Amino acid sequence: MSVPSVPRRRLLALGAAVPAASVLGAAHAQAAHARAVPAREVAAATGRTGRSHPRRPLTELAHLDFLCDTVTPPPVPGHDTYRLREEPALGTLWTYAEREQDGSYRRIGGGALDPETGHYEQGAFNADDVARAAVVYLRHWTSTGSAHSRRSARELLRGVCYLQTTDGPHAGNVVLWQQADGTLTRSAHPPEKPDPSDSGPSYWLARLIWALGEGFEGFRRADPAFASFLRDRLELALGALERDVLTRYGTWETADGRRVPGWLITHGADATSEAVLGLAAYVRAGGGARARRAAARLAEGIAAMASGGPGRWPYGAVLPSAQSLSQWHAWGAQMPTALVAADDVLGRPALLAAALADTAGFTPGLLTAGGCDNGWLPAPVDRNQIAYGVDSRLRALLAVADRGGAPGLYPLAALTASWYFGANAAGEAVYDPDTGVTFDGIAPDGEINRNSGAESTIHGLLSMLALDALPDGGASAAARPPGRGGSGGVGMERDGLRVLEAEDGELTGAAKAVRPDNAWTGESQYGGGAYASLREDGAVSWTLPEDARGPLLVSPVVDLVADRDAGATVWRGDGGAGATWPGSRSGRGSGRTSRIDHGTGGEQGITAAPGALTPVALPGTFAPGGRLRARADGVGGRALRVDAVLVRPAVARLVLSGPEESLALLHNGDGQPHTAGVTLPGQGPVTVELYDVRARPAGSRTATAPGAQVTVPAHGFAVARRSGG
Repeated sequence: MSVPSVPRRRLLALGAAVPAASVLGAAHAQAAHARAVPAREVAAATGRTGRSHPRRPLTELAHLDFLCDTVTPPPVPGHDTYRLREEPALGTLWTYAEREQDGSYRRIGGGALDPETGHYEQGAFNADDVARAAVVYLRHWTSTGSAHSRRSARELLRGVCYLQTTDGPHAGNVVLWQQADGTLTRSAHPPEKPDPSDSGPSYWLARLIWALGEGFEGFRRADPAFASFLRDRLELALGALERDVLTRYGTWETADGRRVPGWLITHGADATSEAVLGLAAYVRAGGGARARRAAARLAEGIAAMASGGPGRWPYGAVLPSAQSLSQWHAWGAQMPTALVAADDVLGRPALLAAALADTAGFTPGLLTAGGCDNGWLPAPVDRNQIAYGVDSRLRALLAVADRGGAPGLYPLAALTASWYFGANAAGEAVYDPDTGVTFDGIAPDGEINRNSGAESTIHGLLSMLALDALPDGGASAAARPPGRGGSGGVGMERDGLRVLEAEDGELTGAAKAVRPDNAWTGESQYGGGAYASLREDGAVSWTLPEDARGPLLVSPVVDLVADRDAGATVWRGDGGAGATWPGSRSGRGSGRTSRIDHGTGGEQGITAAPGALTPVALPGTFAPGGRLRARADGVGGRALRVDAVLVRPAVARLVLSGPEESLALLHNGDGQPHTAGVTLPGQGPVTVELYDVRARPAGSRTATAPGAQVTVPAHGFAVARRSGG
């Protein structure tokens, strides 16, 4: 049968929405190079089933061990590795693992399998995952002394170095895919970018550098000969970066009117961050001036993508791509972690400041909105959630909390980590500490993709290693995410971001709903697949949510263009129940008008489409249940576009209740203090800690009742705790 192929980045974006079995096809079940092994059987066979104590280590390598394999590649010019002739079998890793009906897993590759050649359209193994798996084993070895993890790290590093091209015009770059018989797939189907995969800078080059940097740091004393080889390969990769990326250092480009760095790997701060993690480790272990210079320049480019601020999109986050001002995604968002690592070895406080603005300024709103979504584009259009996204946010919080003197990030880390243990749309744990299985994702409706491929397994384990490594003291707050003990479920209550689609509003006059053939513009995406098109005096109206517990903040998502005569939308809020809100200027948006000029965008530059979908905050607060109306005024030659309205309580909340502790987050998205009540299940008093916008302590109190009234600082947050019942 014919089996469709999906590019690796696209499959990642699909997340839990499309189970890998349906994407990759039933033919994979007949894979000649796969075998099915029950995950719990693997754990028992390796002797790492763990203890029953609720605080036992979370990290379990059994499933990652199951995904590991060896490959003996044929001789290929330009590809070699450490002691290949003496040790021809190299470590590698299967890309995907499909769950069978009996709970076991079957290892498979990417794309359709040719039964005659045994080759997949993409490959069985890939450099992305082999490199990151090496990082897992390296970190486990250095934290526990495990001889097994040391051997596994060494073999995977040998394997991924074989994929690096050693000579010719593309020396230092990396072939992404490899077949089970060792054959290299330079051009997969469908093609990746770059194509061939070693013809230019790439995510997989960045991840190779990550693995080589941490590998050199780990082996430089334990195995100096191997470390010397890793140094040579890292210097070779540095040569590729200097040739293809860093020659553009100091070159600034334009993205919808904004000045953006032209020297990021694949234009991405996300890809670049993974290279910086490796370079920082290399510099820390004695790497020279060349590596230090590259780390500094790449980190400078990442920090330049820090955007917005309190109340302004994207609320201090570092945007992942220089080619879009309209998207943020949780997967791969290791920018704050990389900035902290770079500051640690370079001593550049500006890097830490950008990381702190991202983690402290953006995370509270992200968590109360629903968590680590696959895509805010800029409305939260792709609400699938995967371990790659959760892990990136979790480790960023821990890194910045430690380096930046921001203790408020530790409870945010606990709330983030709880996703693994049941605080998610499914209400089920997605990580199993007995087997090391991390499921491949959760859809917005709670459907779990119970496959467990390499990427999910790797990032689940990176999270567990980070949690296991936490010391006592303030950091212990993050080491106890609700649900960690596994006894009982995690209760979850959330009052956060709501999205009102423009096309679903009441359209009057010269206004109409437009549903383009493709909602994806190349740099952003219309929520609900449509937008409202407004010509002169066209209008759209909505009723604001009635069930909010306090005043609302409103941010329309509009298309900002470079035409200064484009026109404006005039916004007005009226009515609504509840005239008084303690601690706030109730309804200060009610009856007032605000104007959004749609012609304040800029030159398109390197983005995929003219204009930028942008959330623009309206001043003041709005009453729940009131009416919100937008009217087009002074429209030029092109209709105005309104995609959606983002509505959130001035004090948004997330409350998690587990068997050991209940934990609540109250986030004030407004520029003035607001008072809100919170009630926590459990026993004993409620302790409340206040933090400012930089996650610094701003006060604390204890309430004897189950609930407490909390005045949350402007743009800050509060964390409330109570022992479980």
